[in-house]
Amino acid sequence: MPIHEFSLVNDKGWMQMPLEVMPTYLWADGGRLADAPVDFAKTFGGNMWLSTEMDPSFNINGLRCAPGFAVPRHHHNLDELIVVFAGQFHVTWATEDGGEDSRTVGPGEFWISSAGTPYLMTAGPEGVSYTETWPEPMANLLTWWHDEGWVRS
Repeated sequence: MPIHEFSLVNDKGWMQMPLEVMPTYLWADGGRLADAPVDFAKTFGGNMWLSTEMDPSFNINGLRCAPGFAVPRHHHNLDELIVVFAGQFHVTWATEDGGEDSRTVGPGEFWISSAGTPYLMTAGPEGVSYTETWPEPMANLLTWWHDEGWVRS
């Protein structure tokens, strides 16, 4: 297998985030995200891009967000590792005592979200390019979306 080299910080190799709602995207109050009272296309359209260079069989996605875009609050059934390559994310998450905590993650830094922890990520003024990865195949990943951060249907 040849070595494949690419950059997540240039403008080559990106496509708009696919706007079909995946069956593993669930609404936190129950049911599928496709049936929730939010608009996936209007929320993500023009705000988020997926790397076409990365091989998803490695359980890793390359992603990019527009300046100021807030990825709606969500949580996963698996721990997630996020590594920032350019720009920054401000991450806010729920704490065990019912409060919230936050931090800003910049280039070369990472953040780990524990399975079941709802969080909201907002791109900084220059946007953000990052990877996300999980300890199991992506086919095992479930995502529950919460009400905060969506364009309503």
